[in-house]
Amino acid sequence: MGTVTLDDLRKEFDNGQIVAVDDLSLDVTDGEFITVVGPSGCGKSTTLRMLAGLEQPTEGRIAIDGEDVTEIHARSRDVAMVFQNYALYPHKTVQQNMAFGLRMSTDLSKEERDELVYETAEMMGIEELLDDRPNELSGGQKQRVALGRAIVREPDVFLFDEPLSNLDAKLRTSMRTEIQRLQNDLATTSIYVTHDQEEAMTMGDRIVILNDGELQQVGKPKEVYQNPVNKFVGGFVGSPSMNFIDVTADSSGGVLHLRDDSGRFDYAVDADDYPKVSDGDKLSFGIRPENVRVVDASDGIRATVEVVEPIGSDNYLYLDFASDFIARVNSNIEPDPDDTVAVSFDEEDIHLFDGDTGESIAFEGEAKPAMAPSQ
Repeated sequence: MGTVTLDDLRKEFDNGQIVAVDDLSLDVTDGEFITVVGPSGCGKSTTLRMLAGLEQPTEGRIAIDGEDVTEIHARSRDVAMVFQNYALYPHKTVQQNMAFGLRMSTDLSKEERDELVYETAEMMGIEELLDDRPNELSGGQKQRVALGRAIVREPDVFLFDEPLSNLDAKLRTSMRTEIQRLQNDLATTSIYVTHDQEEAMTMGDRIVILNDGELQQVGKPKEVYQNPVNKFVGGFVGSPSMNFIDVTADSSGGVLHLRDDSGRFDYAVDADDYPKVSDGDKLSFGIRPENVRVVDASDGIRATVEVVEPIGSDNYLYLDFASDFIARVNSNIEPDPDDTVAVSFDEEDIHLFDGDTGESIAFEGEAKPAMAPSQ
């Protein structure tokens, strides 16, 4: 079993002047692959280091398999960590690097350690590199050695701290697939920290989003993408990020008009669909670029094209509704800058957020279903 429980975890630095992690609670089930994502300084690596025993929490509790390990030294925790910089000993061979953790934490004989290392090296496709030293290896080979060193220990929990950030884009994609395959084969509980939201979305059974040390949302990637609980999550998850327009609600005759200050943007919905929105409320209207459709002039809201970015199969149209408002459209739609186009959105694709708090109107005053633990 490899369950992980974080209860009200808090980490302060500089005598409490810096709060890196603020009251974080999370349950990870056995065999689950959790990705933790957020901007730089959000507390994701600090959380991982507390799990590994490399940082001591200021407050809160950490349990692995139901055992409280908050005060237990890192060496005595049944976890293995893969670091961003590989953390390989330059003077040791690949074989010695992979066997080091076994030698320090088990009573296995040298012959038993060597056998385990070779079996793991075969799994990773690096058995021919066992006599080499790190300075003879490529970046991808070093990463495989670092992964192999973690796998050979057969821990209850794998911890990954941005392990692919030093690799080029093509190698990152291939190693991402390799890590997923290994996790599926080994069924070991894994917690993977990354700043790359695409990596987080494609790899995780569930995704954990942090900001300023606080938990924003937990859920399956598709749930979080479709139902962000606040404006931060809506803007952070997805590429290109969600578009936002500041609007005021104008309700009359059962119709809710969402209008910007210029009066150029006016989107009407059924007022009964948004009972929590009152006349005069300040809101943020969110729509993802891929949900913006170019339509006939009589059927949509008119906007001026500022920039056209071809990206191969699609074009990005930057429109003057708001700063960096993007429509992701088919490549055969090719307006020129300063052209006027009409756009529309399906109501099920729009998101409304409170103009002051940033909280989603859909979740305001209710339980947040995407926060529920996976079954």
